[in-house]
Formats: sequence, structure tokens, C-alpha cells
Amino acid sequence: MNQNPLENKQMTPKERLSAMTGAAFLMATSAIGPGFLTQTAVFTEQLLASFAFVILASVLLDIGAQVNIWRIIAVSKMRGQEIANAVFPGLGYVVAFFIVLGGLAFNIGNVGGAGLGMNAMLGLDPIVGAIITGIIGVVIFLLKEANAAMDKLVRYLGALMILLTAYVMFVSSPPYAEAAIRTVAPLQIDFLAIVTIVGGTVGGYITFAGGHRLLDAGVSGRENLRYVTNTAVMGIVVASIMRVVLFLAVLGVVSAGFALNPDNPTASVFEIAAGEIGLRIFGLVLWFAAITSVIGAAYTSVSFLTTFHPKIEQYKNYWTIGFIIFSTAVFAFIGRPVTLLVLAGAFNGLILPLTLGCILLAAYRAKIVGDYKHPVWMTIFGALVVVLTAFLGVRTLIQMIPQLF
Repeated sequence: MNQNPLENKQMTPKERLSAMTGAAFLMATSAIGPGFLTQTAVFTEQLLASFAFVILASVLLDIGAQVNIWRIIAVSKMRGQEIANAVFPGLGYVVAFFIVLGGLAFNIGNVGGAGLGMNAMLGLDPIVGAIITGIIGVVIFLLKEANAAMDKLVRYLGALMILLTAYVMFVSSPPYAEAAIRTVAPLQIDFLAIVTIVGGTVGGYITFAGGHRLLDAGVSGRENLRYVTNTAVMGIVVASIMRVVLFLAVLGVVSAGFALNPDNPTASVFEIAAGEIGLRIFGLVLWFAAITSVIGAAYTSVSFLTTFHPKIEQYKNYWTIGFIIFSTAVFAFIGRPVTLLVLAGAFNGLILPLTLGCILLAAYRAKIVGDYKHPVWMTIFGALVVVLTAFLGVRTLIQMIPQLF
């Protein structure tokens, strides 16, 4: 059981709202990384306006997965790995291993994305930009009120990302009416795209980012379930607003007959739509997306280690700093380790069905949730996500294994 010194503290409405918005934006900005931007651009170019249906379907599945996980974390007052250990002894260590492995591998990519963002924005060498980003991340977790600083940073940068991308959306003049129609009447349905987007939004460590943040902030217990549920939905809505705005920006460009640069499709969208200014805006958006993902990945990955030894919990911020420094050093001196990224990417597809499966089992274990009755619709939604993501994860892993040898 997670012993949180804040759980008995009476929160003011302002403190609770700050914790809720911080958790929602931490989860959302953890999802909105360099891969999020690229996936959205690529799928929009392939599916055109029908990608709107993919977004709608993925939002419903995202909510089904995230609300399940956050509610059980809140009711049990336990972190994800603790819940897994309570369901099956030792499983929490397996979950933590894959979460940390995936978080580390993708954080190297996030650091690289931050370097590329600074390159597009200011013309800096990507490695220099990556190191500067790493230093900023370290400074945040050196602050006395590191969690409060993290909450503010992800809120402000998340809002700025959406506003800047919205500008590009407006100047690209997308076919809004067609996008609205295809949201419910798509010309084609791509189930692979749906499950890929779900995995990119609530897969791996991402969905636990906000859930663990609420737990650390003291927003837990059955008395706070309404706030936890609302925050879980808020996180998905924030990430989805960014997805929709970027989708419409890309749709405006490709509908006008332009082809995206396959090496950097998102950058070409911003440049085609808004010229040189657009390219600078892309650099800013990419850097915002990358640094918030760096912070989210480091914070959440370390939160999966804290219960395994009291010293890790005691020096959690220093472990988080070490995580950021290691990720930055690997990118700066070695580059992105392709094998590690491929392996982590393959296993990441299996993390969501594994963790969500544990949560669904935990929801019906009295020793974990007491006399709490989990809503049937949430169980059904969760089971659907488990089956879909498990199928895709196994298939992806089978496809990836030959690339490792």
C-alpha cells in the first residue's frame, strides 16, 4: 500500500484544481511527443478526412482505458506496480521493468526531438539543443517545489502547443465540413490506425503519468473518485484537442494537393501552410512536445521504481534527474540506439493490455479495492481495449523480432 503523507491532508478547492489540471496536462503532454506529431501527420495523409473517425474511435477507447486505471489507482491508493504485485506476486516487477525500459528508450527519442526542435527554431546543433533541454529538465527537479513547477510547465507549454498549432490550422484552411461528416461517416476504416493511436495516447507509461501524479498530490480514495474520473477524461480531451487541431492543419495542406516530406512530414505541414514563420513555429511546438514528454517519461518511469526500495522514494527527484541525464547522454554521445528503440517499441505494445488487464482483475479483488463496485461499462470498455491492443502488440512483436538479428 502506498503511504502518502498528503493523503490525510485536507485540500482546498484551489489546491485540488491545481493538482487535477497538472495531472491532466502531465498525461496529455506525455502523449504529445515527437512520435505523436509524426503519427498524426502520416495517418492524415493516408486517410485524409476519414482520419477524423479514427480520432473519435480512439478517444472513446482511450477514455475506457484511462478511467479504469486511474479509478483503481485512486481507490486502492496504490501505484500501478503495486496493484500488479497484489494481483499476482512478482508481476509488478515485470511491469516496472517494461515501463522503465520503454520510458528510457523513448526518452532518448524525446531528447532527440527536443534537439531537432531547437534546430528548427533557432538553428542550433541538435545535440546542443538536446543538452540544453536536458539541463532545463534537471533544473526543474532540483527545485524545492519540483512537482508544482512541473505542473505549471506542462500546463503552460501544453496550452501554447495547441494555440500555435491552431494558428497553422487556420492558415491551412482545411475542409471543416468534410472532416465533420467523415467523423461519423468515414470512407474507410483503418483498425490498425485506431489501435496505434490508442497505444500512442495511453500506452506504456503515459496513462500512469497523471494517475500517479494525482496519488502523489493526495487526490485519492473513494471520496475523490469524481475528481479522478473528471481528470482522467480531461487528460484525454487535452491530448485529443491537440490531435484534432494538428489533423485539420495537415488536412488543409494535403487537400490543397501538397505532398508531405516523408523524412519530416509534420515540419513540411507547418512550412507549406505558413512559410518560414511556420517552420519556426514547428520548431517551437516540437520542442514544447519533446521537453514535456521528457519530464513526463522521467517522472512516471521513476514512480514505478519508488516502492521497491525506500531510498528510491526518499531521493525520487535525484533518480528522476539521473534518468534525464542518462537519456540526454545516450543521445549526445551514442545517438538513438536503434535496437533498443525497436525492442522497446515492440514490448510497449504489450504494456497496455498487461497493465490494464491487471487493473480489471484488481477491480474485483476485495483485498485491493475493499467493497468498491466497479461500473460494468468500464469493465467492458477495458476488456475491449485489452483484446485489441494485445492482438496488435503480439503481431507487432512478431514482425519486429527479425529486425533484431
